[in-house]
Amino acid sequence: MKRAVISDIHGNLEALLAVLKDARSFSVDEIYCLGDIIGYGPNPCECLDQVMRHCKTTILGNHDQAALFDPDGFNPMALRAIYWTRDQLDNGPGSSAQVNARWDYLGELPRLHDEGDFKFVHGSPRDPTNEYVFPEYVFDQRKMEILFGKVQKYCFMGHTHLPGVFTTECEFISPEECDYQFALGNEKVMVNVGSVGQPRDDDKRSCYIILETDESGAANIMYRRVEYDIQKTKQKIYDEPDLDNALGDRLQHGR
Repeated sequence: MKRAVISDIHGNLEALLAVLKDARSFSVDEIYCLGDIIGYGPNPCECLDQVMRHCKTTILGNHDQAALFDPDGFNPMALRAIYWTRDQLDNGPGSSAQVNARWDYLGELPRLHDEGDFKFVHGSPRDPTNEYVFPEYVFDQRKMEILFGKVQKYCFMGHTHLPGVFTTECEFISPEECDYQFALGNEKVMVNVGSVGQPRDDDKRSCYIILETDESGAANIMYRRVEYDIQKTKQKIYDEPDLDNALGDRLQHGR
């Protein structure tokens, strides 16, 4: 079975459509989304519609949660963006039934999804929605032990927008360091799948993974980097007074 695992779309429709097209070229069987469909970007409704249509499993992200409830810990730029996003969700596009369907979908998203050896979260295995797991955490052995203590075997997450594989040996292996391929063996790993709509690892291309499993239970992942029309998304952000121009500028640099 082949699954595309995507995360952190952040209202970036051009990036999402490019990733969905790339995933189709690999004939994936299912698409999983690890949250933050919305927030920051200019097309929250359209991105929600695509995820609702194409993703078999979707996890609640902290920006999705912030649209539903009071935002917690958001900086001023992110706060303005989430209030703008709420207004977009309230006012369409589409019929009142479509508007309600988007809100209902967000409100029903689970905080995690377990599937045998595979755990899917947005943030971390300890706090599925809000905890960040940054690459430098590998220098804190106790923290890593606590996080891996919550993992049965494999955990997939997003949130930091920084792709790579964490091992129980306190390593962080970037996609470049593993040549974009990583075999999942008997040891526990945590896999950050990267960000579709707002990469922050100095690579402006969208990032996601393809998770392939066979009948014997063997599994491997492949990181994919996908070009998209950054200028189009950037201009949409510039055209919205309530979205800070910096949200468009950062797309150009992947940080």
